[in-house]
Amino acid sequence: MQLVAIILGLVVLAILAIAASKPSHFMLKRSADIAAAPETIFGLINDFRRWRDWSPWEKLDPDLKRTMSGAEAGEGAVYEWSGNKKVGQGRMEITDISAPNEIVIKLDFLKPFQAHNVAEFAIEPQGGSSRVTWSMHGPNPFMAKLMQVFMNFDKMVGKDFEKGLANLKAIAER
Repeated sequence: MQLVAIILGLVVLAILAIAASKPSHFMLKRSADIAAAPETIFGLINDFRRWRDWSPWEKLDPDLKRTMSGAEAGEGAVYEWSGNKKVGQGRMEITDISAPNEIVIKLDFLKPFQAHNVAEFAIEPQGGSSRVTWSMHGPNPFMAKLMQVFMNFDKMVGKDFEKGLANLKAIAER
C-alpha cells in the first residue's frame, strides 16, 4: 500500500513538473489563401454581425444569445455571447484596425473558464487573392498548462480556426 502511494505521488509530481515547464504565454495561428480582395474579407471580419455567416462556433448552439453594442463595425464594436457548454460565455471587442489589412480583438472568455486573450486577423494581398492569418495569443496560466499535459490545445482550437477560415473562404469567393 505504501509503495502504491509513493508511485502515485511521483506520478502527480511528474505531471505538475511537466505542466510547470510549459511556456507562460501561448500563440495559436492558422492561415488560408482566399481568392478575394482584402476589402471583401475585411468587411466579413470587421462587422460582428457577419460572423454568423462564417464563425465555427455560431452553429454549435441554436439558442445562442448574442448582444451587439458599441460601434456598428470596426474599433469599438462589441459582441457578447452566452450559450451552451460548447460555446460558453464571453465578450469580444475590436480594439484596433488598419483597413483593409488588420483587425485586433480583445477576447474575454467567462465560462466555462476565464481567459483573457487577443485575437488578430492579418490580411495580406497576394496578386488576385489574399492570405488571411487568424491568430490568438495570451497568458498561459498554470491550470491551462496542466490541461495541456493531457490535451493538445493547438490542435483542438486550431481545427476551429481552420473551419472558420474555410467558411470565410467560401463566402468571400462567392
